Amino acid sequence: MSDSRPIRVLLSMFGLDQHEAGAFAVARLLRDAGMEVVYQGRFGVPEAIVEAAVQEGVDIIGLSCHSWEYLYYLDDMLQLMKDRGVTTPVVVGGSVLTQGDRDELISKGVAATFGPGSESEEIIGQLRELAAAHQAA
Repeated sequence: MSDSRPIRVLLSMFGLDQHEAGAFAVARLLRDAGMEVVYQGRFGVPEAIVEAAVQEGVDIIGLSCHSWEYLYYLDDMLQLMKDRGVTTPVVVGGSVLTQGDRDELISKGVAATFGPGSESEEIIGQLRELAAAHQAA
């Protein structure tokens, strides 16, 4: 990974999920770790999230989920990414992630999940690893 620019992370939320406190906390955590955060905010739809990721040249797409809307929107987003040749790793985090959901998300191609109890160091470390692999590709 090049030292010339910080890791860029797009943070967004799907649909009508309006619980931004977790996303704000993660954005601050990532900024404090030296990453650049592009905050897309609430009411995200797959097309807008993928377009923002492409336009912003991000290394990670982070989805904050505090309702179960990721179960509805994620397949469309992953398919759109595949159709457009977007290989940016997707991570999903939030208070509602169950172990079953995590397993399903990983099987669909999500790079990492962070549920209740995830440690700051774990999040930062995994994002650094994913960004390094993405930048090297």
